[in-house]
Amino acid sequence: MTDNAAPSASICVYCGSRNGTPAVYREAANALGAAIARAGARLVYGGARVGLMGALADSALAAGGNVLGIIPEGLAGKEIAHDGLTELQVVQTMHQRKLGMIDAADAFIAMPGGFGTLEELFEVLTWRQIGWHDKPCGLLDTDGFYQPLLGCMKHMRDHGFVAERHVERICVDAAPASLVGAMLSALA
Repeated sequence: MTDNAAPSASICVYCGSRNGTPAVYREAANALGAAIARAGARLVYGGARVGLMGALADSALAAGGNVLGIIPEGLAGKEIAHDGLTELQVVQTMHQRKLGMIDAADAFIAMPGGFGTLEELFEVLTWRQIGWHDKPCGLLDTDGFYQPLLGCMKHMRDHGFVAERHVERICVDAAPASLVGAMLSALA
């Protein structure tokens, strides 16, 4: 993608500001960022240059991609805001960050991460469930990371707390390029 080309879509990725262990998570972040850029889509993410977030952004940029980062002032120093992005928005609150990312995105992918990643994922899943958006949501299931969570979601479904259609609509894939393709196909 060239700097002058408009992105075909924007994919928001939620992931950790830490690298996690093993190294396969950072490798997946590198592959996902590059896959988004090669697909001609814009990466939208939390704006940090550390951990999986930094690897994701750096790989998208290295592949010629367009990257929008959104980070709250209070985390800009702690997470070390990425100053080499196509666009960096510094906002006042975490709520503004999350809303900005949701508004800027056409689709959502959650990579391995911690509490913040899960909180962001479940917010967009809940909003889709109640009809506030109809954007595709996916999980990058690197090394089976999300299998326990998927088991929990199926357990909630089996006990009548979540409708089957809401669980089935989550796209799950271990291959970054394949997941990006599925997200873009869902938008077509």
